[in-house]
Amino acid sequence: MLETSKSLRLGRINVSNTKFWIVIGISVAGIIILSETRRRKRAKTEVREDFGAFIERFELLPSPQQPLPAARQLLSGLTFAISDNFDVKGYVSGFGNPDWKRSHEPSVRTAAVVSCLQKNGATCVGRTVMDELAFGIRGENMHYGRPTNPEVPSQVPGGSSSGSAVVVAAGLVDFALGTDTIGCVRTPASFCGVLGFRPSHGAVSTVGVIPNSQSLDTVGWFARDPSTLRHVGHVLLPMSALEPRRARHFIFADDCFQLSNIPKQKSMYVLSQAMENLSGYQTPQHLNIDQHIASSVPSLKGFREPSPNVQHGTSNLKALASVMVLLQRYEFKTNHEEWVKTVKPKLGPDISAQVLAAVNSTHDNIKTFYKVRTEMRAALNSLLKDDGILVIPTISDSPRKVNSNKTLSTEFHDRAFALLSIANMSGCCQVTVPLGKHDGSPISVSFIASHGADKFLLDTVLDMYSSLQEQVSVVSHSLPLPDSDGSIDTSELLKEKGNAAFKGKQWNKAVNYYCEAIKLNGNNATYYCNRAAAYLELGCFQQAEADCTRAILLDKKNVKAYLRRGTAREMLFCYKEAIQDFKHALVLEPQNKAAKLAEERLKKLAV
Repeated sequence: MLETSKSLRLGRINVSNTKFWIVIGISVAGIIILSETRRRKRAKTEVREDFGAFIERFELLPSPQQPLPAARQLLSGLTFAISDNFDVKGYVSGFGNPDWKRSHEPSVRTAAVVSCLQKNGATCVGRTVMDELAFGIRGENMHYGRPTNPEVPSQVPGGSSSGSAVVVAAGLVDFALGTDTIGCVRTPASFCGVLGFRPSHGAVSTVGVIPNSQSLDTVGWFARDPSTLRHVGHVLLPMSALEPRRARHFIFADDCFQLSNIPKQKSMYVLSQAMENLSGYQTPQHLNIDQHIASSVPSLKGFREPSPNVQHGTSNLKALASVMVLLQRYEFKTNHEEWVKTVKPKLGPDISAQVLAAVNSTHDNIKTFYKVRTEMRAALNSLLKDDGILVIPTISDSPRKVNSNKTLSTEFHDRAFALLSIANMSGCCQVTVPLGKHDGSPISVSFIASHGADKFLLDTVLDMYSSLQEQVSVVSHSLPLPDSDGSIDTSELLKEKGNAAFKGKQWNKAVNYYCEAIKLNGNNATYYCNRAAAYLELGCFQQAEADCTRAILLDKKNVKAYLRRGTAREMLFCYKEAIQDFKHALVLEPQNKAAKLAEERLKKLAV
């Protein structure tokens, strides 16, 4: 009994000891920290597994393979995902918004394109995040989060079909479906570094797909390789007779490349070099698409807005983009005004502004919207015919950082929509092709073919893709130099090689040699002036202007630099500045006939 009492007293003494409680506290804290660490690791693993791209997972198995000797299903063994606006029997399509999902019943049928893919052997594995109601260009959703861009996690994935682009880029599926209204497949494809296809308007069924604007809506798809992209197209596109191999005629829209911040060496040059290694490709043509639209789409005239903020030489593209936005608003209002006003959905700030603008819009010239669309299709079809492919940048700017709270500027939208509106308003097919990276961000170029030439366009991408990627690899590294000691003799040798390429009308090659010369000796005015001449031939007027300005800073008596800058400024419609350049040239060379004629011509235009 005495021993027991002593033990109890000792126990009480130990329990009340300060050190005892410190040990207990440390132990509990350790358990909590360990638990939280494990939880965070699990959370990180979950993000890595699906990149936040899926809203819900399910499995729609393919139709059974027919017994031999039936042909193997074209998409056998492939998996795909769909964005949140495709109907699946027994599930509610959410349209990217919980209030839409709450206020609608489960679908009674599966979207026609999804069923078609199943019949051809593909398995659907889930539904992906999209921007609410198919609006948006960033790829962010207030309710479901922002899918992580696998290529550059610090940057947004692009919208509205963000989740579908992400699951393909991450290798979680073989391909994915999204809808493209005003760039909703092409933009995320570019931002995530994958292939993205917008078919000719009306070529692929939209039955069972929630509409945003039916005159602009298309069902598009993403893939990592051109073979899968083509297989999906040959399943979804209308049957057609086997066509003979056609020659391919590429047309560079030089004014569109002026809207992009991607160096021409990483886009136009890569394409030109790839074509040189392939048969059946004609010499590329250069064109000002804005001028072509001005002469071929007369109904657009009433939508041009003279403004100092409009990018030089792109007033018609900006007007085309404004008609596109107005048409989208009108049709969205027709489709969903009653639901918006009845349900009053909770929307993210950017999407809310767009939805309210659509619902509150009034239109007096609706017929003109459709007339512009009809004229635009005729304009593109007459330009491209059977073998033409228009080349433009997919998007004008690199993706925005995810931690940026700034809204996208009006200037960003103007440039982006100017490029995206060409296929939207013509209904022509367009494919986004990745071209590696620039400054750490994925970059791409787009090919546009005439309405109905979808398979021709898909075949073209498959035909030239490997050559393109080889050139991307070459251009991503500096051109090999004759010597590596950085001597002035080496830079002069490169300049002479550039001159030889220029005389041979190999403008892109000339630009690259001059670039390498400038790397070795950046204080030589002639190198900049010569590169400007090559840029002028390529229609890269802003780059030519910048090079001439640099040359003039280095050599204020460089007559050629003034003449070439004057020419570049004239092409950019900066007539007053161009006149001043030609005047400077005349001061240095009073008998210069080219400067005199240019000054007289521009004085008339500047009045």
